[in-house]
Amino acid sequence: MTLDHYVPAGTTGHDNLTVDITPADAGWGFSGLRVAVLAPGESVSLDTGASELLVLPLEGGCTVDVDGQSYEIAGRTGVLKQITDYLYVPRNTILTVTSAQGGRFAFPSAVAEKDLPVRYLGREQAVTGIRGAGDCSRQVTNYALNNDVETSRLLVTEVITPGGNWSSYPAHKHEENTDDERELEEIYYFEIAASPTGEPGFGLHRTYASSPERPINLCVEVHDGDVALVPHGYHGPCVAAPGYDMYYLNVMAGPQTDLVWLAPDDPSHHWIRQSWEGQLPDPRLPMAY
Repeated sequence: MTLDHYVPAGTTGHDNLTVDITPADAGWGFSGLRVAVLAPGESVSLDTGASELLVLPLEGGCTVDVDGQSYEIAGRTGVLKQITDYLYVPRNTILTVTSAQGGRFAFPSAVAEKDLPVRYLGREQAVTGIRGAGDCSRQVTNYALNNDVETSRLLVTEVITPGGNWSSYPAHKHEENTDDERELEEIYYFEIAASPTGEPGFGLHRTYASSPERPINLCVEVHDGDVALVPHGYHGPCVAAPGYDMYYLNVMAGPQTDLVWLAPDDPSHHWIRQSWEGQLPDPRLPMAY
């Protein structure tokens, strides 16, 4: 059964996986995501099958045993605080991830076309910067996108949006292969900061059709651990409610193997970029170092 475009937290979870979405689950051909929550000393074993993946800590560090080698991943204290080191693992590989202190670990994946070696990637491999201005400011960190990290198809980036700000805005699309666009399926995985008293935070996510021939219409309140699946159409904005900082992990892959991300804006809202000229970025950014 194909998942809906909005996947509430825990919907696909089992054992120590809180998210387990294969391309078949999403009803498409390439992009997948698993997220594991490990208690101190706990392990999870994964078979990559036909897909390549990254071992990307969200909180905590880990040891990854793969092909007779052990790799130490220092990790981070949280997605809103730090950038992390990580590991690339190719298709047709079994790996075991163990966390001495416990934590959360994402495994963004894509069906691969070629075999590449296992590679440890330090924090310096991640390219981070601030996009937009004013209340459209956000921090974007590329782990496998425009940063010389070779994959077969997998593109991975993460975005931090301070409370009250808009990101993935203006809305954009990547649903066909042209000179200025690439066909890419996309997964959004959200983590939302709680209030100072522990109340759960929230935000909004929007996906809508670029033409009547391919209908899609999603406008939902998103919470910690939720997932949005974007098979096509314009997507954005993602809006962080005031007081609740928002993080999301983007997993993208498609039929092309040139590792190019091209995504034209919705022409109705492209003008907003000009309004950023002369505006300063949100002083709360960058949040993660």
